[in-house]
Amino acid sequence: MIFDIIAIIFGIILIILSVVSIEQKNIVRSLIFLMAFLFVLSADFIFMGATLVGAIELLVYVGAISALLLFTMMITGGKEIE
Repeated sequence: MIFDIIAIIFGIILIILSVVSIEQKNIVRSLIFLMAFLFVLSADFIFMGATLVGAIELLVYVGAISALLLFTMMITGGKEIE
């Protein structure tokens, strides 16, 4: 029962983070919300018992790819979307 409630809460948080990430005008803020989305998704995998998938998600996507995209946006001077 409690596991179902926690899974529903994770799902609601994931939906909110994805919508906020899409609706952002600033690219850097959108990427930060994407990183938060991937972090919560990793926590959800770990909560469900798939610790290897959660750890890989955390290391590869949040740690490497999102950080690379963030540095790319910072170097190129990510402007607001018009």
